[in-house]
Amino acid sequence: MVNKSANELLRRSLLEVQRLRATLNEPIAILSAACRAPGGVVDPESYWALLHEGRDAIGPFPDRWDVRHLFDPDPDAVGKTYACEGGFLRDVDQFDASFFEISSREAMSMDPQQRLVLEAAWEALERAGIPPDALSESMTGVYLGSMGSDYGGGSAAPLESLTGYVGTGQSGSVLAGRVSYILGLQGPAMTVDTACSSSLVALHLACVGLRRGECDLALVGGVQVMSTPSFFVEFSRLRGLARDGRCKSFSASADGVGWSEGCGLLVLKRLSDAQRDGDPILAVVRGSAVNQDGRSHGLTAPNGPSQQRVIRSALASSGLVPSDIDVVEAHGTGTLLGDPIEAGALAAVFGSAGRRDEPLYIGSSKSNIGHASGSAGVLAVIKMVLALQHGILPKTIHAQTPSKHIIWEGSSLSLLQEARSWRRRVERPRRAGVSGFGISGTNAHVIVEEAPETADRPGASVPRMAELAVLSAKSAEALTAVASRLAEHVKDHDEQSLGDIAYSLATTRSHHEHRLALTVSTRAELVSGLEAAARGELPAGAARGEGRVRGKTAWLFTGQGSQRIGMGRGLYEEWPAFRTALEEAWSALDPHLDRPLRDVMWAEPSEAWRLDETEWTQPALFALEVALAALWQSWGVEPDVVAGHSVGELSAAYVAGVFSLADAARLVVARGRLMQALPQGGAMASIAAPEAEVVAAAATQGEQVSIAAVNGPSSIVISGPEKDVLAIVEFFAAQGTQTHRLTVSHAFHSALMEPMLEEFRQVAASVEYRPARIAMASNVSGKMEDELSSADYWVRHVREGVRFADGIAALHAAGVTEYLEIGPRPTLLGLVPACLPETAEPVLAASLRPDRSEPAGVLAALGARYARGGRVEWRELFPQGRRPVALPTYPWQRQRCIGLLRRSSRLDKQPGIHCWGCGCL
Repeated sequence: MVNKSANELLRRSLLEVQRLRATLNEPIAILSAACRAPGGVVDPESYWALLHEGRDAIGPFPDRWDVRHLFDPDPDAVGKTYACEGGFLRDVDQFDASFFEISSREAMSMDPQQRLVLEAAWEALERAGIPPDALSESMTGVYLGSMGSDYGGGSAAPLESLTGYVGTGQSGSVLAGRVSYILGLQGPAMTVDTACSSSLVALHLACVGLRRGECDLALVGGVQVMSTPSFFVEFSRLRGLARDGRCKSFSASADGVGWSEGCGLLVLKRLSDAQRDGDPILAVVRGSAVNQDGRSHGLTAPNGPSQQRVIRSALASSGLVPSDIDVVEAHGTGTLLGDPIEAGALAAVFGSAGRRDEPLYIGSSKSNIGHASGSAGVLAVIKMVLALQHGILPKTIHAQTPSKHIIWEGSSLSLLQEARSWRRRVERPRRAGVSGFGISGTNAHVIVEEAPETADRPGASVPRMAELAVLSAKSAEALTAVASRLAEHVKDHDEQSLGDIAYSLATTRSHHEHRLALTVSTRAELVSGLEAAARGELPAGAARGEGRVRGKTAWLFTGQGSQRIGMGRGLYEEWPAFRTALEEAWSALDPHLDRPLRDVMWAEPSEAWRLDETEWTQPALFALEVALAALWQSWGVEPDVVAGHSVGELSAAYVAGVFSLADAARLVVARGRLMQALPQGGAMASIAAPEAEVVAAAATQGEQVSIAAVNGPSSIVISGPEKDVLAIVEFFAAQGTQTHRLTVSHAFHSALMEPMLEEFRQVAASVEYRPARIAMASNVSGKMEDELSSADYWVRHVREGVRFADGIAALHAAGVTEYLEIGPRPTLLGLVPACLPETAEPVLAASLRPDRSEPAGVLAALGARYARGGRVEWRELFPQGRRPVALPTYPWQRQRCIGLLRRSSRLDKQPGIHCWGCGCL
């Protein structure tokens, strides 16, 4: 027995060790990337175009530097550089500060590197299908590489220039911390400076953090912006700068480094989590390693043996051998010292000792875009991810002749002088190594592997009768830009279904204040609506607003007379929440009826008359309305107050929790059946006159004529014996007052209802009543009361008039500004404005309209609510099988950040050098 227990304990321990080992070596999924690079690169697509086309992104020094006296061909010239070109980002003086709720004064003091990573972080998350604001308070980490800040002179800035924002605006720690602050992230946040290897070290640390559970998601990358030409001046004195500003990686023409700028961010997640959550997976980080040169030939000199060790460590952490790697995206700075040492280290690891059947291909994106130092590593990773996606290894440019300082023969290395196909293979995944070596001696190597094959996702979603496409932005101008960009995107991507586009707009984007909602049935309608919105027009079926809900929302449940054959069928076929609620209502009602209610609601034309019979009308309306309420609730929409008109108040009371579905069903069926059983006769009519005048006229006919409804200050319905009702109608008509006889089978809400009251009271008395959980406006009193929880009330409700106008006034007094009608057609909304003060501006919305399909009608109502700032549970709106698709990222509304300082760097004191401080943009 003891041995069995010991064996079981040992088995469990071994399993736990295996689990921990697997966790500590779990691949990390790359969900998305965002980037900026020289050559007009603003996203991964433009980056790939540059790489694939083999373009050279190096160009003249930027206008932000005063370069009139900067150049001198003499390396010994003080404060000069013998190069006059490099790789520079466009418009780094532009920033959408208001989007991030940063004041213009603070934005001026922020290093452009901080601005860039904020934009790139937002874009990377959007490209991963993650609404950035959904990450607030999440364990999301931020790991960024940077080589520090030379913006505004840093600590050397003049004291008079310190605005209170300079410290944080130029602090390395704030580079990562600001991203976490803006997005509300609570995982680790750190800025790493190991010089040229910074972003790869940041990536390594992020993978460690993810595996150890320190964060569940990570934003990882690096950034480099040269606010001054100090890199060029410094390396000119060291004679390590390429004269033409270009990195000629592993080339015979290599003559030094060419400096550049860039920014790249990745979104990372544990692979098992990403697969569980159905995230897009571009590639995986299989393993990584970091080490240090230690004492070598010089502080800044590369160390070949250390490079070998870091690569072998990365392979070991991945459980791989050298022959498992196809290509290495090398550091490849193009220096006469560095490239041969790096090539030698690669040959030692991947050469004959690696038992390779194929050569190891090597190349470097620095040949295209220059050496972006703090962001170089992450841009190299993004290059390899793109190469995996496209199945092509781009060529390394400026390498027509390989370096003669490298022993190529027998090395198993092959320089990518031309692009090569890199397709999926059967025997193993494709893999790439990425190296980064810092001037500080810190080395990093990362192994990127193609994403695992996944089960085929469902094909394009099944078309529905209508879709709701929602857009938002932080300003009206940005919203117009969103519409314009999306219209072009839809036209360019025929493979994306309308349903998937709508789903992605709703679920993969944050929802800002300025909003547009389009209810459309086809892609062509979507494009047309977007183009109209881009022109400043409001297309039909669209709603646009500033997303600020004001006041409370009341649901108004429609009464008898609004019914129509087929009501609810369109919703039943589209939304499970509606279907389930309607079937539950039918199940509760049918035992008390002599035929299935469904057959009556959706009868053939020859049987349509039955729905207009009171005994069927009332339960049918109840069933539809409670199902409509359930549909709205499934979308996260709840009323603050409810009200109904006549039988509609029973639906309102059920939704408010006054009675159970079973009890409500008995009450509704009894009400309709007993009313139907009364002798036919009597009449009802509407009169456009004040209540007092109608009451006075009714008094002349005795006590048989009743006020059946007060629908407005001058909208009164009378009910009673036909002769008496018609006499009153003739009296008002003779005075020129508008009157209208209603088509009804009985004189509801009059003394003619009294024969049914006692039997109805018996049913009402058997109901279990509960306090309303939602405030209600009473038909009987016209006030906000909870008297509805009694049999007495519902008996009075049959006999007494509907004080709808008083109820609307009570809702207004309670702070209601938005009215949503729950019923088959809008019959109450038209009454509301007249019941309110002239200064009131009510928002009126109908769930369904007879002139639109049911899905289009309810989506238009939902879209209007969204445009006004309403919250929606989007995933309940869409059917299973919808898939996220790529959409345009946010259109930044940048403005030039013109700062307060003019000559803030000590370099400015050098003749001919004008530096870009936080004030000279």
